[in-house]
Amino acid sequence: MQYGHFDDKKKEYVIDRPDTPKSWSNYLGSTEYGAIITNNAGGYSFYKSAAQGRFMRLRFNSIPLDQPGRYFYVHDRDKRDYWSASWQPVGKPLDQYKSVCRHGTAYTAIDSEYDNIKTETTYFVPLGKNFECWWLKVTNNDKVKRNLRLYSFVEYANNWYIHQDFWNLQYTQYILRMNVVDGIIDHGINVLLPDDSGDFDSHDGNRHTFLGVVGAEISGYETDRDVFLGDYRSYHNPLVVEKGECSNSLAYGDNGCGVVQIDVELEPGETKELAVIMGIGKAAVEGKAAIAEFSAPGKLQTEFDALKKSWHAKIEGMWINTPDAEFNSMTNMWSPFNSLMTFAWSRAASLVYSGERDGLGYRDTVQDILGVLHTIPEEAGKRLELMITGQASTGGAMPVVKPFSHNPGKEKTPDEKEYRSDDCMWLFNTVPAYVKETGNIEFYKKVLPYADKGEDTVLGHLRRAIEFNLERSGEHGLPCGLQADWNDCLELGHDGETVFVAMQLRYALKTYIEINEMFGKNDEVEWAKTHLATLDENIDKHCWDGDWYVRAFRFDGSVFGSKTNDEGNYWLNPQTWSVISGHASAEKAKKAIQTVRDHLATDCGVMVCAPPYEKADHRIVKAPLFNPGMKENASIFSHTQGWAVIAETMHGNGNQAFKYYRSFMPAAYNTKAEVRQIEPYVNCQFTHSIYSPRFGASRLPWLTGAATWGFYAATQYIMGVQPEYNGLRIDPCVPESWKNFSMNRRFRGKHFSIEVRNEKGIEKGVSKLIVNGEEIDGNFIPVEQMKDQNEIMVIMG
Repeated sequence: MQYGHFDDKKKEYVIDRPDTPKSWSNYLGSTEYGAIITNNAGGYSFYKSAAQGRFMRLRFNSIPLDQPGRYFYVHDRDKRDYWSASWQPVGKPLDQYKSVCRHGTAYTAIDSEYDNIKTETTYFVPLGKNFECWWLKVTNNDKVKRNLRLYSFVEYANNWYIHQDFWNLQYTQYILRMNVVDGIIDHGINVLLPDDSGDFDSHDGNRHTFLGVVGAEISGYETDRDVFLGDYRSYHNPLVVEKGECSNSLAYGDNGCGVVQIDVELEPGETKELAVIMGIGKAAVEGKAAIAEFSAPGKLQTEFDALKKSWHAKIEGMWINTPDAEFNSMTNMWSPFNSLMTFAWSRAASLVYSGERDGLGYRDTVQDILGVLHTIPEEAGKRLELMITGQASTGGAMPVVKPFSHNPGKEKTPDEKEYRSDDCMWLFNTVPAYVKETGNIEFYKKVLPYADKGEDTVLGHLRRAIEFNLERSGEHGLPCGLQADWNDCLELGHDGETVFVAMQLRYALKTYIEINEMFGKNDEVEWAKTHLATLDENIDKHCWDGDWYVRAFRFDGSVFGSKTNDEGNYWLNPQTWSVISGHASAEKAKKAIQTVRDHLATDCGVMVCAPPYEKADHRIVKAPLFNPGMKENASIFSHTQGWAVIAETMHGNGNQAFKYYRSFMPAAYNTKAEVRQIEPYVNCQFTHSIYSPRFGASRLPWLTGAATWGFYAATQYIMGVQPEYNGLRIDPCVPESWKNFSMNRRFRGKHFSIEVRNEKGIEKGVSKLIVNGEEIDGNFIPVEQMKDQNEIMVIMG
């Protein structure tokens, strides 16, 4: 079943029918002012923090799915009928009501038509502003004059901190005060206290938002939610809309809302425009300024065009044209945009994450940077520096870095029990990738503070990360599990050992050697080589189980991921990372990859482990907390999918790599939306595996490491465009059926137009590379041969 389609030209996903299996969402704004909106105008807005700066209400996991939200209601004053400009919340019958939603780059447009009245609503946050616009166009397609009355609606939070707003009702129900200043609604809380809207350490403070209108005069308002809805009613049948008359209520405690009433008369064929402006600040100050600025003719269109241009410029840093249209749609728009939103909000703001993960999780965020290096290199560099300063002087990391309150050099040293063994290992993927993308070799020499005390160069921070795991090794000479390695469900104990992180440490040492060889630091090279040799020996001696690598050793000596286990015999991570790290010999790599194909691969992606845990003690492995085939209990955990793709490409298996990629690629399920259920244009945290009766159903969309690793695998390993310190390598690994394909890449301010010919139908290998008309050896383009505009021809063979 299909609910929408990709419009590649406009960079939009178009939802043709509104009754999607789940709410299909999009993101608006920036890390200063953020918002989430669904295809039926549900969602919420927040200032800096989705947990501590949320001024709009959304009821999570509720029925209906995504309410309340940002609504326009339409009341026909002659017919006494009413509906909403989005299908929900009123929900008119779909044989009478037509709706199309277009999700784009930080904007969403919802067009509807009912009873010969067409509405077009575009929601966006102007660049650099702390407010959002609901730009509405209303057209009369009838043959007679129509007398309409429009109502905005937003339900306000009584406290910006979500936990206070929803659970501490004996307090928060008595701190709200609504007002209207010159036709602009003022939503205030703790209005007698000093203004501290940006101080999230205190949940109590004088904070305001405003809501006003440009392009029309208001004829009434409501600011008391209960007055607007009426007793025992809901968003689908508000009393004020049904009656068609506001009472001009002013909420004083209890619950507030933002409703303005606007009268619109339309002759046949006539269109009128207006916009609601809602944002941070007092109505009398920031509200008046915003209304004045956006009342200028053409201002809305100018700002909207600037927004699209800005986002498109970021995303167009990598563009491809291959025989697979769905792969093109994902790689050219939705994968980079998904990565940008994950970079912006980590795991803190979605229709699922409701504030329980406020801030930037260390391990997630360092990986998330990988997906945005070519789109926003400067911002990525700043975020990378922030995360490096979240590393403690011990070499471990703070579990969460809160950018709005982080104080490097003065943070509390994490307790030993708080450390995760994989946290700082991810720096060895991201730091070199940043330097290679930007060419900023001097970044390794930049001095940055540790979170708690002291400072070091970036290269010194990397060495300390290696030392952290070397100093915390167990009886097999492998890194200890500490509080957790990447998989939080493995209860290894502090002194248990993780084979996955051992592979990461191997990658870290290899990478550290490469960096120090570049700088001519021979002592550091020898130091790392000595530890690398010892680690390789320990992995070979203790971790190979005959046909695959085991997953971990618990502190009591028990093994995870072994032939001897009754459950969880096969684990994905050590197999893929044995290849990525360069540890596995050709023979062992072949067996490890085959184990993945035989025991973990499914038509909808590769399972994180198998078979599921059903009998194990949950105090040893937490997987039985989940149903078989879900989450960490043998699901298709999406974060890991890119690693399987990368491992296959490293062995030249283009057919298998792309088969894996398509198995988890969201767009591949656009015509099977009833199976996947969630958005077919963004990645998810996991998909139900073959061990679940809902095989193929996906959950937790948008904010996931799958966005970064999927995009990274697609662009650098399938398409094969790989930045290096001194140039750009072109090394595609593709299905043998791809005879011709092309791509454009922005790299260090230069443009590369790349055409690839694969007439022999091979999966990997470059026989000829022509750069600006000159044939060069190998598949590497040195910096000194690059021009501002570069024409590249790649012949595979």
